[in-house]
Amino acid sequence: MKKLTTFFKLFALAMVLSLTSCQNETTEVLQENTAKKESLSDLKKELSPSSQTLASTVQVQLEDSKKNLEQYLKTDLQITGITVLGKLSTEKGIAISKNLISGKETYIASGNIVDPNSVKVGKIGNLTSGEDLSAAQNGLTDVIAQEVKINTDVLEITWVHKGEQFTSLCFYNKDGIIWDNILGGLVMMERGSQVETSNNNQAKVLSKWFKEWWTAKWLWGSKRGEAGYKITIYYNGSTVSNADVSDWGNISLGKAKSESKILKKTGAYGQCRYALGLCTPTGSLSFNSSNFTVSFSGLGSNIVSNGTKSLYP
Repeated sequence: MKKLTTFFKLFALAMVLSLTSCQNETTEVLQENTAKKESLSDLKKELSPSSQTLASTVQVQLEDSKKNLEQYLKTDLQITGITVLGKLSTEKGIAISKNLISGKETYIASGNIVDPNSVKVGKIGNLTSGEDLSAAQNGLTDVIAQEVKINTDVLEITWVHKGEQFTSLCFYNKDGIIWDNILGGLVMMERGSQVETSNNNQAKVLSKWFKEWWTAKWLWGSKRGEAGYKITIYYNGSTVSNADVSDWGNISLGKAKSESKILKKTGAYGQCRYALGLCTPTGSLSFNSSNFTVSFSGLGSNIVSNGTKSLYP
C-alpha cells in the first residue's frame, strides 16, 4: 500500500512539473507573439506629423557621419536613405520605441570606426546572448526612457552593410540627434598625450607633468567622452621630492570608470598606476581593486586602458 501511495505521489508531482513547464512555454510563446505584433506601423499610429525638412544641425550630423563612415569603413557600411516619420505624441509611442530599438531582431552596431576590425553590425540577438543580451536591451531602453520625450522627432535610416540592407530608428530634436542604434553604437576613438615642465628658474623645486587621455567622439565628429590621467612630479636637480596623480572619466550616453594611485613618489622618478574605461550603454565596466584594473563585458563600443607611467625629472 505504501508503494502504491508513493507511486501516486510521484505521478502527481510529475504532472505538476509537466503542467508548469507547459505553462512556461506557453508564456514564452505569448511573449514572443506579443513582441512580434508590435511593429513600426504601431509606432506610426503614435506619431503626429512633423516637418519633412530636417533641422540644419541634424542634416550636418548625418552628412558628417556619412563622410567619416566612408573615410574609415569605405563601402562596408553606408547610409542609403532617410525617411522622416513624425513626432512622438503619446507615452505609448515612447513605450513602443523602447521595445522596437531593444528587440532581439533589431540591428545594432559597435566598435571604433578608426579601427575597422573592431566594428560589428548585426541583430542584437545574433551578436550576444544570455545576461549580456539582457544587459544590452536594458541599456537601450534606459537611453530611451531618459532621453526621449513627447515631441521628440523620429526618422528611419536605411543602411547597407556589406550588401545587407536594414533600417534603424533615429530620435532627434532641433538641437541634434539623440539616439540611433548604429550612429550611437559606433564611436571614433582617439588617444592623446602631453608633457609640460615648469619654466620658473627662480623656484627651488621644479615641477613636471605628463597627461594622457582617450577621447570618444560621435560619428559626426563632436566630442562624446574622455578618460585620462595626469601625473605630476616635484624635483630639485635629479631627485624627485614628491608626486601626485589625478584621473577622470565621462561619456554622454554611456558608462565611464577611472582610477589612479601613486606607486613611487620620491627618488629618481615618480610612478603611478591608472585604470580607465569608456563604453556605450549596451556594455558594462567593472573595477577590480585587487589588481587595480578596469574590465569591459557585454556588447558595445569600448576602450579600456590599464597600466603604469613613470616620469623622470
